[in-house]
This record gives sequence, C-alpha cells and structure tokens, in this order.
Amino acid sequence: MSQNMSRRFAIVAGLVAALALGLPASSDAADAAKVKIGIIGAGKVGSALGTVWAKAGHPVMFSSRHLDEDKALAAQVGANASAGTPQQAAAFGDVIVMSVPYSALPDLGKSLAAELKGKVIIDACNPFPARDGEIANWAREKGAGLASAELLPGTRIVRAFNAVGAARMATAHETPGQIGLPIAGDDRQAIEIASTLIREIGYEPVLIGGLEMGKHLMPGTALAGERSPEEVRKVAAGL
Repeated sequence: MSQNMSRRFAIVAGLVAALALGLPASSDAADAAKVKIGIIGAGKVGSALGTVWAKAGHPVMFSSRHLDEDKALAAQVGANASAGTPQQAAAFGDVIVMSVPYSALPDLGKSLAAELKGKVIIDACNPFPARDGEIANWAREKGAGLASAELLPGTRIVRAFNAVGAARMATAHETPGQIGLPIAGDDRQAIEIASTLIREIGYEPVLIGGLEMGKHLMPGTALAGERSPEEVRKVAAGL
C-alpha cells in the first residue's frame, strides 16, 4: 500500500474516531477522508453503490466491459463520478468494489495484480454454478471469502453486499442504521475502512468473522435478506 493511501486511511480512521466521540472534524480532514473508489463491474450492485458513494462526496470511477455505458452512467450521476477501463478503475481507487460474475475473478486477479496489490477490496461477488460454471462449485466448497482471497492475492478483502438486494442499496441511507449488513474479513484496518463506507450509505455493518465465514454471505443462506443489526447478530451467533 502506498504512503499516500496509508495517510488517507489514517485520516479516515481519525475522522471516524472523532465523530464517535462527538468531537468536531475540520473541513480539511473531512475532505481528505474522501476515499477514491474504483467500481469493477457496474451492473445493478456496482452502479447502485457507486452512485450513493459519489453522492456522499467520494470520487468514484465506474468500469466494466462496456465503457460507453459506464460513461453514460457517470454522466447521469454527475459530480464525483467518472468512467474508465477496469485497469484504470483499479489504479484509481484506494478502495475497490468487485461486483462481477465470479467466473471473471481469475482473469481480473491476474491482469490487475499490480494495480490491486495492497488495496482494500469490497467483495460483492457471488458464485452461481448455473452462470459461472465449475469455478462456482469450487468457490462454494472452499467458501466464497477464502476463494476470493485466493483469486485476488495480495489484496485486503472484506466480503460485503453479497446477501442483500441491489435495489435497496440506493435507498438505505434514507433510514440509516436500521438495516444490518453482515460482513467478513481478516484485515482489521480494511474492515474499519469498509465499515466507514458502509455506514455512510445507511447500513450498519455487522462483522460475523473472518473470511472463512464468507461462505455464509450469499443468497440462499441464513444471513440472506434484510434484517436489523440485532437480528443479523442473532442469526450469525447460531452459525
């Protein structure tokens, strides 16, 4: 991780701590804490998350296999939004949101290895055998969190947004803190950074454990669906 990125993440952590204690945060600190976010996979999930983060003031770059569509999306979002190739988005972002079909991860992990190294990855990908083929069966057997870590080596993965509907992602900020979002990760700082971003758009992150618990963050599992933070904790305790 670069010194500039480490500095920005330290500023974010300090700003979060100040706000938690009810202390005022300077406008300079608040501006510096605006983390650059690269969206790789600008479908329903990536476009929804990128839009709300851009509206919260974070610089966001959308990317997918369809650059013209990403440019149109960025123009629609307006301030703080831009579009580029996946490689450009990976280089641009301090935090990267992966929201692609699971079968795309092996190639992305190889082709973007240099750009992704050391970065926080919010892994919103799910392995579906009918869509993704054999790699989905492997990921389900291994556990999606551990599988993603193997496919994206050298990154700092937090598994999130896997078990909630994309439609709600654009409106969760209207009722902040009422919806619990289960997350899983091994890197403490990455978890803190992801949690800060998650709270900004209205969800309350609930850490259910390390990446080995990522297997529970998928549609069809006990944690899938919309629940209060307390309900998420209750379900997670029984896993």
